[in-house]
Amino acid sequence: MDQDPVPYQKIVFVCVNRREPHETCCAHRESEAIAAALKARVKALGFSRAIRVSKSGCQDLCARGPNVMVFPDDRWYHGVTPADVERIIEEVVRGVQRP
Repeated sequence: MDQDPVPYQKIVFVCVNRREPHETCCAHRESEAIAAALKARVKALGFSRAIRVSKSGCQDLCARGPNVMVFPDDRWYHGVTPADVERIIEEVVRGVQRP
């Protein structure tokens, strides 16, 4: 096994967990579209080598979802809608240097 520093300045985890149709989950509230939009904006702004947008499994906060967590910023966005993507991007890219 090898070990290296994390190759990204920030990692944005978007919960895309899917449960049964009658159960509350992020996937039933457009989290896949939110993840795709965040990823597309990061790429369009030229930050894809510095910021990684990753889909995650359950963050165990389903009732508050969709959930987006940003590390190492220690930031949790919940109740996210596609309309929130631009605000999240503005906050995530702050202070990030393009490689």
